[in-house]
Amino acid sequence: MPKPQHHIFVCCSFRGTEAKGKCMKKNSLDFIPYIEEEIADRGLDAMVSSTGCLKYCEEGPVIVVYPQGYWYGGVTDEGVVDEILDALEQGKAAESYLLS
Repeated sequence: MPKPQHHIFVCCSFRGTEAKGKCMKKNSLDFIPYIEEEIADRGLDAMVSSTGCLKYCEEGPVIVVYPQGYWYGGVTDEGVVDEILDALEQGKAAESYLLS
């Protein structure tokens, strides 16, 4: 498989073998199939992966996009995911959700 242009990481709060952090409790895992579907529908050269805890618990759910290095917090629903993907398609960051 060729390297994708974008790699989207969704914090799923795994610590060891258990998912028990705030992102998971805020249903971050539910975003993965939605993002995969949107990637396909939009024709984005991207892939999505779940991660262990990213240590931004108070800002969660958290999504990170590489290689751009965009860290997003407060990803509370599919509308926010859409804004992030819209910005990615336009080659920019979704400024409203960037973590500093």
